[in-house]
Amino acid sequence: MSTTKFLMKALVPLSIAGLLLSGCAGGSGSSGSGGDSAAATTSDTLRANWGGFPESWEPGSQAMEPGYMRVPYETLVLRQKDGTILPYLATEWEFGEGAKSLTLTLRDDVTFQDGTPFNAEAVKTNVEYVRDVVGGQFGGPLASGVDSVEAIDDTHVKFTFSRPFGTFLDLLSQRNLPMASPAAIADGSIKTNPVGTSPWAYDESKSIAGTKMFFGEYAEYWGEKPGFANVELYGIADDTAATAALLSGDLDVTDTELDELPRIEAAINVETFDYPAIRVNLNFFDRGTGGVFEDQQVREALCYAIDGSVIASLSEDRTAETQHFIEGEIGYNPEIVGYDANLKKAKEIWAELGNPEITAQIGAAPFNKQEITVRAEQMSQLPNVNITVQELTAPQYFSTWNAGSYPLGVGNNAQITPADWYGSWFSENAPLNTSKTVSEKLAGLAGKALGSTGTPDADANWQAVMQEISDEALACSHSVNLESIAYNTDTVADVQPAIQVWEQNLIDYRAVKPAA
Repeated sequence: MSTTKFLMKALVPLSIAGLLLSGCAGGSGSSGSGGDSAAATTSDTLRANWGGFPESWEPGSQAMEPGYMRVPYETLVLRQKDGTILPYLATEWEFGEGAKSLTLTLRDDVTFQDGTPFNAEAVKTNVEYVRDVVGGQFGGPLASGVDSVEAIDDTHVKFTFSRPFGTFLDLLSQRNLPMASPAAIADGSIKTNPVGTSPWAYDESKSIAGTKMFFGEYAEYWGEKPGFANVELYGIADDTAATAALLSGDLDVTDTELDELPRIEAAINVETFDYPAIRVNLNFFDRGTGGVFEDQQVREALCYAIDGSVIASLSEDRTAETQHFIEGEIGYNPEIVGYDANLKKAKEIWAELGNPEITAQIGAAPFNKQEITVRAEQMSQLPNVNITVQELTAPQYFSTWNAGSYPLGVGNNAQITPADWYGSWFSENAPLNTSKTVSEKLAGLAGKALGSTGTPDADANWQAVMQEISDEALACSHSVNLESIAYNTDTVADVQPAIQVWEQNLIDYRAVKPAA
């Protein structure tokens, strides 16, 4: 599995993975093994493996990757890769003057899988829950931008914003706000038993804790039926075991790693694709008055000390980048050169500062300890700098790395628009800007960019914001990680990436069909 795998309830040992699959696949197993096996017997159940299970299924949970979320849940709108917003649970929308409010028109024929009506009150419950209770990276933008949510009537809900929020529809299409049953939110069961509006309803009676989660056909689903009536999610963390299950037809789809590709590509019944799914960078959190990283030159020197090519070499599916957005995306600025691998310049800046003493701790989880350790060691090449790594469990890491518990941190920055990236991490009221500090210049540039939403000047204005973030060394050591997906062509057809961007462990579940 990808090094982004996290929060697993249990790991399936290699020695018993095949037994578990063949014994509990709901009649969808197959005979034969290897690339030249006879065609596997398929059924109405799609069997996907993403290497583990979320610790929490509550909406807005950072612990729930998209490959899990988009089985039971749906969002209010969809966003295509080119930025086009499509209707989904919301059919129409209208922004108020200056993008300071938004009114959504909702479908009137939707129910949650527990029978609870989907309506404006349900939307209000979800937004307020994610904003006020869940918080974090995905709830934070709601906290910083949404003043109030009003259920006008059953099919109309109005958001009032604290600032111009022209990218709010982009946010509604992402992991920030899947729609969950208000009843399940109220009784707390949503954390372990997801209840959404999708075609697939979680069935605990057909699931095996830590091994398999079964999502059966929801007969009252409002939309078109997908290619598979049911979906089974598996938790095989061992890449070798997952590949064996895929080749034999005991799995239909799995994410995989590059070291498994030679074995997979040798098979005639398996195909693969990959896509850029994860954006990672270093953030300096303690940059307020008196903070460890208050001085811009300190941040610059530490950024110059990091060699992105070394970080990228730790995994063949990672590339070093100069900035958060990449070429072809809104927000990408070709003028940004970044800080990559100039230790000589880093030491010159440090000497100008008088070789100050810097001691700081950075948190790391099992899946990213290696790359974070390398960054810490590289920064510690400067005289009197001692950046040490605190090993954390995955749950500890996700609850602390960007919460101000550590003065600096490395992690996934999942925002897909420059307005949301700035609003989440760098503005004065950004929930992930724990220092609550922003320079006058950056705030002024961002204000100009926000005010130009929907105009021809917007892209250039956001490029200027991205340049200033880089110039102030607020974030650096950027990388993009590829997600690799493999599927068995004997059992499934039309496996393809989803329209969502930057979402790991995800396929277009609706499009997948049984093989002939």
